Amino acid sequence: MTRIMTIPELRTALIQNIADLNEAASLSLVQALIENQTEPLEIVQDCQEGMRQVGERYERGEYFLSALIMAGEIFREVMEMVTPLIKERFRGNESGVILLGTVEGDIHDIGKNNLSLLLTSYGFTVHDLGVDVPPSEFLRQAQALHPDIIGLSGLLTSSYDSMKRTVQLLRNAEDARVVKTPVIIGGNQLNEQVCQYAGADAWVNDAMSGVRWCQRLLGHRS
Repeated sequence: MTRIMTIPELRTALIQNIADLNEAASLSLVQALIENQTEPLEIVQDCQEGMRQVGERYERGEYFLSALIMAGEIFREVMEMVTPLIKERFRGNESGVILLGTVEGDIHDIGKNNLSLLLTSYGFTVHDLGVDVPPSEFLRQAQALHPDIIGLSGLLTSSYDSMKRTVQLLRNAEDARVVKTPVIIGGNQLNEQVCQYAGADAWVNDAMSGVRWCQRLLGHRS
């Protein structure tokens, strides 16, 4: 007789299977957690942990770029499953407008896309500029949209200078509303030192932290 897994065991297995890039098993575990009425935020957090482990394996040379792409695809499929639950929970709670993009010189978009998915699920309106976005384009769109928050994404260490140039251009804008708009930077390699170098208001290493930061800044509670 097959023993039924407990919720903690299901969550642990989900983290492990995402880290191992087992797509079918991961989605099956997500479905089981949903059927057991697990909080969607907890499911997302477990997926983030699994993806963090994928990133660590990539840094150690155990995984290649294709693994990062695969992990991003699994996360996208998970989000398709949990998004209806999140939207139901946050229905009627419009959160704010986010201008988002990967900075000039960097074409990585997995983290940015994951953040965009989560922000949209939590009621934010996201304007995604894509990848390799020059500072002038961030400024132009900020002046046109007047977002509540501007998010700059970058995975490469060389993107730090692009982040700095973008923040400087925004801070020197003639439009006072743009100058005052909070800027958040995101990427696996970021830390407080990079944040200070870029002149940003905050930094995050994963998509869920980005959502939480935006919620706190705009005064919304989950």
